Amino acid sequence: MLQRDAMAGKGAQRDLRNVYRWRRFGAFWVAVLLSMAIGAGILQLLGPPVAPPNQDRTPADVAPLAAGPPPGPAVRLVAPVLAGRDTPGPIADPDPALLEPLSKGSKENLPRIASDGRLAMQVYAAGFDHSSRRPRIGLLLADIGMNEAESAAAIRTLPGAVSLAVSPYAAANRPNLPKLLATARATGHEYLIAVPLEPAGFPLNDPGPSTLLTGAPAAANVRTLRWALSRIDGYVGVTGVIGTMRGERLAAMADQMAPVLSDLAGRGLLYIDPREGSGPIAKTWGRHVDLVIDDAADQGVADRAMIDSKLAALEQQARDAGSALGLVMLPTPVAVARIAAWSNGLVDRGLTLAPVSALVLPPADPAVKLSERQW
Repeated sequence: MLQRDAMAGKGAQRDLRNVYRWRRFGAFWVAVLLSMAIGAGILQLLGPPVAPPNQDRTPADVAPLAAGPPPGPAVRLVAPVLAGRDTPGPIADPDPALLEPLSKGSKENLPRIASDGRLAMQVYAAGFDHSSRRPRIGLLLADIGMNEAESAAAIRTLPGAVSLAVSPYAAANRPNLPKLLATARATGHEYLIAVPLEPAGFPLNDPGPSTLLTGAPAAANVRTLRWALSRIDGYVGVTGVIGTMRGERLAAMADQMAPVLSDLAGRGLLYIDPREGSGPIAKTWGRHVDLVIDDAADQGVADRAMIDSKLAALEQQARDAGSALGLVMLPTPVAVARIAAWSNGLVDRGLTLAPVSALVLPPADPAVKLSERQW
């Protein structure tokens, strides 16, 4: 009997050891399965592994990464839908993003298209309601800065929609020019820089020491153009009027003007041709002047009656064509007084005064890219 009891005790111990053994076996597989589940979750979160570039990879491995269309040409800025801007108010001060040094280490700047695509002809434009359906009439008042008193009076007296053209020679000996231009921006006047171009009757008619000449090498004209462009900052564009001269000889030579206009387009600038004409300007946004208001060639002096008559003729052109642009070559007291009086009744006569940036036309050459420079 004692033997039977001993054998029963040994069997119970064996059964207990088997139970423990199965429990450990089950715990092991539970741990394995739990680890696999956790690992799968982590892989799901991290995504598939990415092989380091050019490490242990065959051409067959690389090919799928190169799938898709080949890279195209660099994106180029095309002409904007509109030059100018819609928002009223003061004009922005010169923006460093729209400037580049004239040369290495230079304190003088040239305009450029900003890296985000903004153009001077938009940023520095006077505000205008482009939804207006009234005939538009614009005035460009030139020779600003040469006579400080007359220029300041014109800026204070005339509506902000009158655009200004600043002489490049005004910057040399007139330290108050930056203040004058700041006042122009604050009162809503957009302005252009004048570039001296060889006029009719040259050299008897001489715009000045830094003139683009028909007989000069292209490199010399490049330097002259960039000298003029670097005189001031914050302008929407360029014109070719200096005093009573309008650069007729060089402007008439398409092969001479084409690189000039291409360079202006590449800097985001518009161009106003001071010669009376019609149609768009090739290579960049711009237009011709329709009528010179103070051209005194016949009378010798631009008096009150002549200016009033020319302003009336400009109105009629605007009614006939939908828009008209007049040029005033000198900011004389009589011209400023007559323009101020005339502008007061424009709305009652069914017209609207517009800055030149609201009157310019797209380039005549549809292939022009504003980011391409020819020089």
